[in-house]
Amino acid sequence: MSIDLSKLLTERRNSNSADIDTLSTEAMLAVINHEDQQVPHAITPYLPQIAQVVDRVAAAIQAGGRLIYIGAGTSGRLGILDASECPPTFGTRPEQVVGLIAGGHKAILSAVENVEDNKAQGAADLQAIQFSERDVLVGLAASGRTPYVIGAMEYAKTQNAFVAIVSCNPHGEMAQLADVAITPVVGPEVVTGSTRLKAGTAQKLVLNMISTGAMIRVGKVYSNLMVDVEATNAKLIERQVSIVMEATECSRDTAQQALAACGRHCKTAIVMVLADLSADEARTLLADNHGYIRQALNHA
Repeated sequence: MSIDLSKLLTERRNSNSADIDTLSTEAMLAVINHEDQQVPHAITPYLPQIAQVVDRVAAAIQAGGRLIYIGAGTSGRLGILDASECPPTFGTRPEQVVGLIAGGHKAILSAVENVEDNKAQGAADLQAIQFSERDVLVGLAASGRTPYVIGAMEYAKTQNAFVAIVSCNPHGEMAQLADVAITPVVGPEVVTGSTRLKAGTAQKLVLNMISTGAMIRVGKVYSNLMVDVEATNAKLIERQVSIVMEATECSRDTAQQALAACGRHCKTAIVMVLADLSADEARTLLADNHGYIRQALNHA
């Protein structure tokens, strides 16, 4: 199958960088920086679509479903990056947010030839994780035409699941298949076709919004604090103490005592301090209010 690259927005040449190889290093970087500044503005018109995806992901997680990212190359790696950072940041279980990449684990670290053109493998990879209508699929591809991702999307549709895409080509086949298409147009890359640049940055920013927004919606952020953060190292143990102190305006000793009493669970410690409850009482109150701190405090 031949591909006319000239028709792909992400493959066009950028006149602003036509002479970039003749510039001084600082001038070269200024061109790259100028182009990068266009990315957030390209995303702004798609905030309503991103909001739809956030709400669907939050509802899926609350109903026992999952957020599944799927892509190839840079796009697939970005999905894996976002998924892998959810457990330590938000205390999610590893299976709640999953990143799949064409070529499997090997492709995370190095290029695997031809795998992105395997449409059947996209469907097979979803079947392997028992993808169902309870899950949300977000397809990732700068070009909006990756066969591996399209195969996964088509399979997800047969399961009656919600399907979204993040792409930089609003005219790609993926956009036609998706329930919601997030397709910021970032323009041609500084190095022609190198979609790890602006297109990759755009996808990263959108994925930040999807996962962070969904986690806020399911109660894993109180004020602007990551109250489900897991203490897996010394820095994060200290962060837990700081979070409890900032959320409650209590002393360091009080925060440490509350965290020790509840098994280092920030949410429980915060409710203990603010509502003057024991660890068991705070834990029960939170459970009765689905893990939402504000709601729990209103019923204390």
